[in-house]
Amino acid sequence: MQKKSSFTVEDLYRLGWLEEPQVSPDGREIAFVRVTIDRSANANRRAIWIAPTDGGPPRRLTSGTNDSAPRWSPDGRWLAFVGVRGDDRPQLYVLRRDGGEARRLTSLPQGVSDPAWSPDGRRIAFLSRLNAAERASEDASEPEPEPADEFMHKQLVERRKHEEQRRFDPRVVRRLPYRAGVEFFDDRSAQMYIIEVPDDDDAPAPQPRRITDADLDFGAPVWMPDGQSVLTTATRDPEADSQFFFFDVLRVPVLPEGRADPQRLTAPGFTHFAPLPSPDGRWIACLRMAENQPFASATSLVVMDAAGGEPRNLTAAADLNIAAYDWLPGSDGLLCLAGWRGAQPLWRVALDGGGCERLAQMPDDRFIAEFDTGRDGTIAFVAGDAANPCELYARNKHGVERRLTAFNAPLLEERIIVPFEELVYTAPDGCKVQGWILHPPDFDPAQPGGYPLAVYIHGGPHLMWGPGVRSMWHELQTAAARGYVVFFCNPRGSDGYGDAWRLATQANWGFADAPDIHAGIDTLIARGYVDPHRIAVTGGSYGGYMTVWLIAHSDRFACAAAARGVYNLLTQHSTSDAHELVELVFEGFPWENHDVLWRHSPLAYAHRITTPLLILHAERDYRVPISEAEQLFAFLRRRKQVVEFVRYPREGHELTRTGEPDHRADHMRRILEWFDRFCQPRTGNDGAPRRGSTDG
Repeated sequence: MQKKSSFTVEDLYRLGWLEEPQVSPDGREIAFVRVTIDRSANANRRAIWIAPTDGGPPRRLTSGTNDSAPRWSPDGRWLAFVGVRGDDRPQLYVLRRDGGEARRLTSLPQGVSDPAWSPDGRRIAFLSRLNAAERASEDASEPEPEPADEFMHKQLVERRKHEEQRRFDPRVVRRLPYRAGVEFFDDRSAQMYIIEVPDDDDAPAPQPRRITDADLDFGAPVWMPDGQSVLTTATRDPEADSQFFFFDVLRVPVLPEGRADPQRLTAPGFTHFAPLPSPDGRWIACLRMAENQPFASATSLVVMDAAGGEPRNLTAAADLNIAAYDWLPGSDGLLCLAGWRGAQPLWRVALDGGGCERLAQMPDDRFIAEFDTGRDGTIAFVAGDAANPCELYARNKHGVERRLTAFNAPLLEERIIVPFEELVYTAPDGCKVQGWILHPPDFDPAQPGGYPLAVYIHGGPHLMWGPGVRSMWHELQTAAARGYVVFFCNPRGSDGYGDAWRLATQANWGFADAPDIHAGIDTLIARGYVDPHRIAVTGGSYGGYMTVWLIAHSDRFACAAAARGVYNLLTQHSTSDAHELVELVFEGFPWENHDVLWRHSPLAYAHRITTPLLILHAERDYRVPISEAEQLFAFLRRRKQVVEFVRYPREGHELTRTGEPDHRADHMRRILEWFDRFCQPRTGNDGAPRRGSTDG
């Protein structure tokens, strides 16, 4: 029997993940997206797979490298998806369930997204982006002629790229935000189209018909069961300078020809998203957030009569923050995802407002990332737990569960998986805080000198970690394999512990949650196997903020690594695509709250820092722009502190989750090497162990 070995950074290239599970209409198969890493190309690859719900082997359905959004036709004969072929934009394809070549239905210059089959299976609604001039040209029936061959198609693509570059050189900005992700916004907005799906494979694809015409970004389309209209979302105030809030649910009539004005179904006071009609067409559900405190207050699940009326909050009494939901087949209730104490289980929601009930017979440590409910009651879901970061599961209407994939099994069978130990401890104010510990594979609590401790801090601050969080699973296992006791917790501000816990950091970043983290460290030191002189700390985004906050207010850490962090709330407000975060959390603008924002900024205390600090940041991070890291580095370097600054080109805020694989591996490796430099014993020339040096 092969001896198992510990996790390494290199294992990143063997760990993929799954997305977008979709149950077939007959409940016999589940389509999903499998994401793998192509190491030679340094790229993430996406393909659509199908897994039988009876447990048969899954099979790959599409041959592309960037296929997503699988959607079953109502009769189950076809699968629509969005695919990228070559250097083109993403376009709409359909593929027979039993295989064959995928058929391309669209050739729109800006590509397509969010396909949705009509209830009769004859049409597909989708989104594509256009500006006012492009919409006018389309309405005037001036389509660009199709290229005669592949060579001319390539020329057309290159010409479009060249013209687009010239159109924004220079770039004129008139609104906020003007960039997000890793791109700048253009002057286009997402419009809704409908295309007829030809029955004959040899028939030419018809021209899509646009059914909206406004300078608004419409959200993903969802058909009403009668096929007479489509639900979507759009902002009620285009001048609000927000990409997150002030959204309403709209109903767009689908006429035999022409367009009709959308009907607004919701009112101000809340921002609404993810509308979904009940299978019987009587109700419309959606998620909503209060607009006066949207970042910290819970997202609720509401339902309204499809004919109109005031929405009813179905989860008001549950103290849950709803992440996603779906209707049950009989229209008599819903299922939802909501985090709770480090897990993200499924909950059944009563339509009469009777509350939420957690589905039984599921592991307590499971974190369900996505799910879909079939017509027969089958629930397909993608989940991770303490033993496996991501696989696909199916649960039938009787509550019997089956794991359908084992993509990670070859690697996991070769590696030592250390368990997650729950740690519930007491904060200075008497509140209980939940955290977890991972010990090194050869852990011995009596080891002389104890172990170094690596403290990991989540972002948000309104996020939640637990053993099943896929994005951190491998990194935590690798740190433990490196010889560290690993600790993380969900301090004040975290999701999954109710509104009061989540709201505790409102206008009180740093001061509210730092004591919770320190109390966890103190609890571990009291166990006797952690060396208090070898403690490292790291985190990303708000976790980067908290990392720098901690080392600016304490000298207990041997070293720190801060990634994509907010360090100056005054500048973060005016450079981020989420400027509302500062305004709403601290209840005012920088010119009104200068002293408050500076008091809660780690940069205000940077002159106190003596802990060696590694700063990591992406150059195209528009959520937390790299200017935050540049300021911090300059402050520390001018004081000749031990500091290094790593800049990642081409990457945005999601670097460690979906960035280039080589960058993700480098990011993890640099943090661990920084920890080793200051926390692991070294051997000097005399053969005696010595601690990591603190020279620059």
